[in-house]
Amino acid sequence: MLSKTLIKGFDKGRLQKLLALIVLALAVPTGFLIWQAYGQLKWEAFHQHRGVAEALTRRIDTRLDVMIRTADARSFADYAFLVVSGDPSANFVQRSPLSAYPVAADLPGVLGYFQIDAEGTFSTPLLPPDGTQAVSLGISDDEYSDRQQLAQEILTVLADNQLVRSRSDIRVRRGVDRLSASPELDYDQKIFDQLSEPGIGKASAIKLDAAMEKKSEEAEREGVMRQLADSDFARAPGRSKRRENIALPESVPVASSEPITNIAGASDLRISTFESEIDPFEFSLLDSGHFVLFRKVWRDGERYIQGLLLDREVFTQDIIGARFVATALANMSSLIVTYQDDVIHTYSGRDNPGYNSVAEGMDGALLYRNRLTAPLNSLELIFSINRLPAGAGASVLGWVTLVLAIVFVGGFAVLYRLGLSQINLARQQQDFVSAVSHELKTPLTSIRMYGEMLKEGWADEEKRQSYYNFIHDEAERLSRLISNVLQLARMTRNEPQCELQPTTVGELMSNIESKIASQIESAGYELHFKRAANAEGVIINIDADYFAQIIINLVDNAIKFSRNAQQKVIEVSSKRGADRHIQFSVRDFGPGIPKDQMKKIFQLFYRSESELTRETVGTGIGLAIVHQLTLAMHGSVDLVNVEPGAEFRIMFAVQETA
Repeated sequence: MLSKTLIKGFDKGRLQKLLALIVLALAVPTGFLIWQAYGQLKWEAFHQHRGVAEALTRRIDTRLDVMIRTADARSFADYAFLVVSGDPSANFVQRSPLSAYPVAADLPGVLGYFQIDAEGTFSTPLLPPDGTQAVSLGISDDEYSDRQQLAQEILTVLADNQLVRSRSDIRVRRGVDRLSASPELDYDQKIFDQLSEPGIGKASAIKLDAAMEKKSEEAEREGVMRQLADSDFARAPGRSKRRENIALPESVPVASSEPITNIAGASDLRISTFESEIDPFEFSLLDSGHFVLFRKVWRDGERYIQGLLLDREVFTQDIIGARFVATALANMSSLIVTYQDDVIHTYSGRDNPGYNSVAEGMDGALLYRNRLTAPLNSLELIFSINRLPAGAGASVLGWVTLVLAIVFVGGFAVLYRLGLSQINLARQQQDFVSAVSHELKTPLTSIRMYGEMLKEGWADEEKRQSYYNFIHDEAERLSRLISNVLQLARMTRNEPQCELQPTTVGELMSNIESKIASQIESAGYELHFKRAANAEGVIINIDADYFAQIIINLVDNAIKFSRNAQQKVIEVSSKRGADRHIQFSVRDFGPGIPKDQMKKIFQLFYRSESELTRETVGTGIGLAIVHQLTLAMHGSVDLVNVEPGAEFRIMFAVQETA
């Protein structure tokens, strides 16, 4: 209960403000703690998926490293159509592994392999040497035509990017290295040096939310340290120049019945052996949109360019896109692939409307970014968050937040109702004190006045009896009031202590009739006493004194609220009801009770009229005492409006019949 001192002078508005202040004092720190926990969960989810992105980048990089090392290990001679097999002195030649058609790819998306000498002459292992019959090498005319077409496509791409002489200056011949240019036009291999010039920069055009930039930078440094310690991710030394001894056939028979993989002709086949120096592969993006992977080879003081063209779409989709889509990252992030400072591909996360998010405010935040290792270090993978998934901890936190919100709102409502009831109770108690003071003062004043008049002998013999009757009635009224106040005091301390005794209904009605007859007659009312014959001998367990107090209070209430009724009648009745119950009724013929007050009139101190405007006497405790005493004797009380008037019904269970 709220302290009387605390609620003194409080009204509804002040109570609302006080409780709102208390709830805010509790809700603000609680909300801050929840927000902190929510932020920690958000960071944990962020860090977890950042690790997934880092692992995916590592797998992609490792796969590419294996593929590039395989391509890098190929001999200089593999870029010719025919190569010497095994010991050069054995004079065995066979097709180069790069001469297969369709093209045998070391990397996905390979269009074809090429070689360019110092003069800009283009060759490809797709076409056999000049002067060699394709049929003798097991190549049909249709296949040879397809090979020439593919060679022309490769040449066109290189020429469009100025990596060989312009297309107007070259023509395709059947020879392996006979795509020549006009002698007066110079060719400079420095164009390939320009491809490999450093141009690595940040993806500045990509606008990424920096909400978690500080923690992201810390995780970035941790990731770098892990990369340096990881033998798979950190490249081992070996991307340096290497030397090799190469054997190439200078000529082959024009026709032979031998298999193409094993051609021997000691008299016609001459093998040249020389040493070459091979640089590691370099990587670049051409203006045409193709990737080119190339290396520089020094032979006899001249530099050759060997390499392969890659379809950018196929390469990135197979190596990066397909692996990204197959992971859980595709549900919550987008992957941006950049070449130097340019965005070349974007893979958006799968559209999943039912995907719960724990961090809607992190849309666009940088999750992870890293460059691939050389020679693909111009490619960078950038993962940005679309929606961060909610984990089990977020669900628990959500439920805790909901429960706390319900507790705060429910607690506010309960405290508000409790405080309001205490304010109303305090006001009713004040009204009760005023009413009791009035109820005590009026009869005492009257008794004192009539007593003095009788004492002084101012009343003649005729008036003395009326004065005695008035003094008696007022004394009875005071007795009833004091009895109610004492009963209220006992009720506030503890439950009423009843002494239930088996009593017949007839005895109760006879006893009560004698107690209320004078009360009703002195008020100017008629008493109609109705006793059902089938109820007279019924025995019920009841406290006779409490029962009498109940009926007296109900009669007193009927007299007070029907004083303006046309019929000055009070009906008191008993009858046998259904389900082995006895019903006692007290009815008046007044205006009745409004429906909105029928459930309130049994509340302690409740009065239907204001203390300033009420016209009836009373303290507001009579009906509350009726209700409490009836419940204490295991009965029930009800109110029914009848026409005219109101009827109070008391029900008790039947024990036996006499």
